[in-house]
Amino acid sequence: MADSGSGPAVLMIRGGTVIDATGERTADVLVRQGRVEAVDADLATPRGATVLEADGCVVVPGLVDLHTHLRQPGREESETVETGARAASLGGFTAVVAMPNTEPAIDSAEAVRNVLELGAKTTAEVAVAGAITVGRNGERLAPLGEMAVEYAGGLGVTLAQHCEDGSLAGGGAMHEGAWSSRLGIPGMPAEAEEVMVARDIALARATRGRIHFLHLSTAGSVDLVRRAKSDGLAVTAEAAPHHFTLTDACTAGYDPVFRVNPPLRPQADVDAVKAGLADGTIDAIATDHAPHAPELKDLPFDQAPPGMLGLQTALSLALTELDMPIQRILALLSWQPAAIVRLDPAHGGGQGGPIEPGSVANLCVIDPVATWTVDPAALASRSRNSPFGGRTLRGRVRHTVFRGEPVVVDTEVQR
Repeated sequence: MADSGSGPAVLMIRGGTVIDATGERTADVLVRQGRVEAVDADLATPRGATVLEADGCVVVPGLVDLHTHLRQPGREESETVETGARAASLGGFTAVVAMPNTEPAIDSAEAVRNVLELGAKTTAEVAVAGAITVGRNGERLAPLGEMAVEYAGGLGVTLAQHCEDGSLAGGGAMHEGAWSSRLGIPGMPAEAEEVMVARDIALARATRGRIHFLHLSTAGSVDLVRRAKSDGLAVTAEAAPHHFTLTDACTAGYDPVFRVNPPLRPQADVDAVKAGLADGTIDAIATDHAPHAPELKDLPFDQAPPGMLGLQTALSLALTELDMPIQRILALLSWQPAAIVRLDPAHGGGQGGPIEPGSVANLCVIDPVATWTVDPAALASRSRNSPFGGRTLRGRVRHTVFRGEPVVVDTEVQR
């Protein structure tokens, strides 16, 4: 568990609309010693309490990101656990799951422990996804106890998969289609993702295991997951904001900021991802926050590493681009991802659970109508590779509270 920081003994969040999995109500939220003490309208403010104003705002369980690349160890010039957690806090996230593709990979108990120790000093809870195989080479299982992948269902393990068939992807740098042909950039067909989704659904059916699909990007993948869920399989899925906001046409200028993996797809796939979010096929919005130092992203398009920043823009992109009720959007960003990753029950009042007396005060206060313009140079990450520079978005995090400590106040990070 992360440090409680230096938060106030008593904190009052005053004048907001509380939204969680139980619904919404107008209420103040009183926090004492890091836990919610009372949630009710017109609460008296205790003497000496720190007050966060929430007029016109919604107060929600802290957001949870299932897919964050923090780059440490090995690529600290692009990001560190500390700077990534700071970006997370500014984006409303009180918990992130660090991906294992570091250098060296997170494939041992010692590597996991090192990242957890770094995370314990930051402004958000940092959980860790371990690599399934040593070095992520697909040859030897990492030391996962006596567990073999075939028996994941019996052990209660959730496997998460970036679905890509390397032989079909063929070293492609963008979606294979009209734009790749026009630009002369090697393409990656939708089938490279879809055949792996189909394979893993078949394995989940055979083993009764739980599987989570990372960053779905094609209409075919969404349909496969939809059918798997209708068959009662233990399958969950996420989508990244860039896959419901950008298309492969964005690559027309050869700007490497638009190179990502899975690649940006045509409008029909973007529409399918939006439909999957709306109908419950896709369970979570995950940022796939992938920072790269400027000298890496300045390489030619097909040589630059794939990835985009996402932590500080995910919520606002969802509020701006998705035609869905705000409670549904918040579910995709908070309590549903928390349930998938099965965080410590203390997080968010019980895996992103209701804001109620006794719950740990991991909270986010959002102004849903505020607008702001993305400036990559002003983001908290060590990197600047946001494809949304200059775009005006709706909805902004006003305050973030982590274990009772206000780590973001009036849009400014506090440590």
